Amino acid sequence: MLTDKLKQIIRQSYKVIGENLSNFNPRKQQTFLIAEIAKTLAGEYNKDRKIITVEAGTGTGKSLAYSLGAIPLALARDKKVCISTATVALQEQLVDKDLPFLKKHAGLKFDFALAKGRQRYVCRQKLAQAVTSDSPQAGFTFAEKPKDSDIRTLNSMHKALIDGSWHGDIDSWKSPVPHHIWSQIQSDKHSCLKTLADHHHCPFHKARETMEQAHVLVVNHSLLLADLELGGGRILSAPDETFYIIDEAHHLPKVTRDHSSASITLRGAIDWLTKLRETGDKMAKLIKSQRAISPALKLSDDCQDLLIEMQKVLTFVDNNASVYFLENKTHQNKNTGNKSKGNFKQKDEQIYRFDNGIIPKTLKSWAEDCNELSKKSLSQLNKLYSALIEAVKDGDCQMYLAEPMLSEAGFMLQRLENLQALWHMYAKTDSDKAAPMARWLEMQEPTKSSARQDYLLCASPIEVGFTLEDKLWSQCEGAVLCSATLLALNSFDHFRFQVGLKNNDGSQYQQVTSPFDYQNNAQLVVAKMTNEPSAIQFTDELIEKLPKYIEQGSASLVLFSSYWQMEKVAQALKDKHKLDIAVQGEHSRQHIIESHKKRCDNNKESIIFGTQSFSEGLDLPGNYLNNLIITKLPFSVPTSPVEQAQAEYVTAKGGNPFMTLSVPDTSKKLVQACGRLLRNEMDEGVITLMDKRVATKRYGKQLLDSLPPFKRVFER
Repeated sequence: MLTDKLKQIIRQSYKVIGENLSNFNPRKQQTFLIAEIAKTLAGEYNKDRKIITVEAGTGTGKSLAYSLGAIPLALARDKKVCISTATVALQEQLVDKDLPFLKKHAGLKFDFALAKGRQRYVCRQKLAQAVTSDSPQAGFTFAEKPKDSDIRTLNSMHKALIDGSWHGDIDSWKSPVPHHIWSQIQSDKHSCLKTLADHHHCPFHKARETMEQAHVLVVNHSLLLADLELGGGRILSAPDETFYIIDEAHHLPKVTRDHSSASITLRGAIDWLTKLRETGDKMAKLIKSQRAISPALKLSDDCQDLLIEMQKVLTFVDNNASVYFLENKTHQNKNTGNKSKGNFKQKDEQIYRFDNGIIPKTLKSWAEDCNELSKKSLSQLNKLYSALIEAVKDGDCQMYLAEPMLSEAGFMLQRLENLQALWHMYAKTDSDKAAPMARWLEMQEPTKSSARQDYLLCASPIEVGFTLEDKLWSQCEGAVLCSATLLALNSFDHFRFQVGLKNNDGSQYQQVTSPFDYQNNAQLVVAKMTNEPSAIQFTDELIEKLPKYIEQGSASLVLFSSYWQMEKVAQALKDKHKLDIAVQGEHSRQHIIESHKKRCDNNKESIIFGTQSFSEGLDLPGNYLNNLIITKLPFSVPTSPVEQAQAEYVTAKGGNPFMTLSVPDTSKKLVQACGRLLRNEMDEGVITLMDKRVATKRYGKQLLDSLPPFKRVFER
C-alpha cells in the first residue's frame, strides 16, 4: 500500500518539477498515470502481480510519469528501478536530460547509470597489447590487417584511456571504429575478467561498479534479455529486487524472439571445430597440470565425434540441395496450397523452411547427437578455461602467455554455446499444445571472402510470451510496460498475447489519451483513388496525384511501403514537376532531417520521401511538419521464415493469419505513422491516406477507428 507520506513525496516532487519547467501545464492524464503506476507497483490492485501496461499517447509525458510513479516507491522500499528502452535516442534523453532534471529538482536522492553490454567497452589489456610493438605477447593478431589509420586510432584510444579523457565505451569515441578493429579489443566475458589483476581497471568493470551503486539503471531491451537468460541478477539487479520500466514496449516481442534464436553455418562450424581440438591441446600445455590432461583428451574425442555427425548433416543437405533450393523455388504445399511455405529467392540466398517446423527423421537424429556432443565439448572447454585462469592466479602461467589463449578459448566458448543452442532447438520435440519452432535452411553462395558454398541452419521460436512470463513477469518485483502504440484495433489483446500476459492474471491495463485537440488541429483526408496498391497502375496514379497533396503544406513527409516505388515516384516528380525532394537513402537520416529543418526555418518548402523506418521515432514538431501523406497502408508481407511459420501455425489452428496477425500489426504501424504529425499541443496539419482500402474493405473502418479522433474527410 502507498503510505500517506509516500503520496505526499510524489505530489511535492511533481509540484516542484512543474515550478522548474518552462511552459509547464499540469495534465490530468499525467497525474492519473503517476497514480496508477505507483498504486500498481505498491500492490494495491494485486499483491502478487504488480504489472501495468499503459498506452500513453503523444504529449502525455510518460517518462516523467513512470519516473515519479516508480522511483520514490523504490527508494522507500530499497528496490532498484531498471528502465529498458529500444532506442539509443531515448536512452540518451533519459540519462542526459530527464533523470538529471528529476534528481536536481524533485527532492529525491538517487543515483542513476547507463548500463551497456560488455561488448560496448574496450578491454584495457587488449588495447595495450594492440599498441605495444615490443610486447613479448606476440600472439596478438588481427583478423584483417590494420590500416595506418586504424593504428593511429588505436594509439589515440590508448592515450585517451590512460589520461582519462575517454571512459572506454565505443559510443563516446569521437569517430566510428571499424568492426574488424573493435572486435579485437572489445571486452568479452571469457578473457576480460575482474578476477585477473591485469583487468581490474578495465572500463567495463569500472562501469559495473557504478551500476551496482546506482538506484536507477537505464538499459536496452537486448541487455535486459541477456541478463534474464543468465537467470537474472548476473548483469543487472535481481528481478525480485527490481521494478522494471519497459519503455517502447511494442519492440519487446521481436527483440525477445531475436534473442532466443540461433544459427550456424555448416562448413564454417566444421572449420572452427577442427581448430578447437588444437586449442584444447595448447591450453593443456600452458596449464602444465595433471588436471588439464583429462578434459583436453575428452574435448579432443568429443570434437572428433561432433565433426563426424556434423559432416553427416552437411552431406545430407548437399545431397538434397536440388530438392530444397533449386527444383522447388516456387514450392507450394500440395495439401494446403499455402504459397507462403517452402522456398523463395532472397537477394543472393535461397531459403527453405521446414513446414510446421518438422525436420526429416534422419536430420533430427543427428541433431540429437550433435546436441549431446556439443554440450559435452562445452563442458570440457569450460574446465580447461577455468584451469588456465587458476594457473594464472597461482603464478604457474604468466599472464602475457595466457592472455591470447584465454581470448581464443573465449571466442570458441561463445561459438560452442551458439552451436549447442542451435542443435538443442533442432533436437527438441515440439509440444502439441504450443507453437512449434521455426526451422529453416539458407544456401549461401560463394563470395570473395569464401570461395565455398555453405548452408546456414537457423531456428527461432514463433511465440515468446512463455519466455517473458517465466523469466520476467513471474520473477520481478513489479513492471510497467508503456508505449504510444500498444493497442491494436483498440484492444490490448494482440500485445498481451505477444508478451505472455493474460486478461485475468491480475495485471492492470490503462489507455491514457493524448491531450492534443485532434478534432481542431488535424484533418485526416482519405484520397479518392482509382486503383488499389496491388494494381500495376497504382504507381502511375501516385505520380499523377501526389503533387496536388504535397501543395497542402510547406513541410511534407511522404511515406511509402517500398524503396522501389518511392524511388520511381521521386524521380518522376523531380523530372516532371521539378520538385526538390529529399529521398531516404540518398543521404543519412540525420543529414536529411537537419537539411529539412534548415529549409523550414528559412520559410522554404521542404519535402521528405521515406519508408516505414521514417514512421517511427521521427520528431518534427511545429512548422517542421504540417503535411503527412501515407501512400499505402503499412501491411507487411510475411517474407521471413519466422513470419511464415507464425502464419502457418495460425492457419493450422483454424484461424485467419491476415485478420489475426496482419491487420493488428498494420493498425499499430498506422497509428505510429500518423503520430508523426502532431508532436506538441499547438501543432496543426493534414494527414492524407492514398489507399482506397480504408474506405472499401471491412477492416478499413477498424483501422480508421483505431486512430486518434482526427476530423475525417472522404474525397468523392
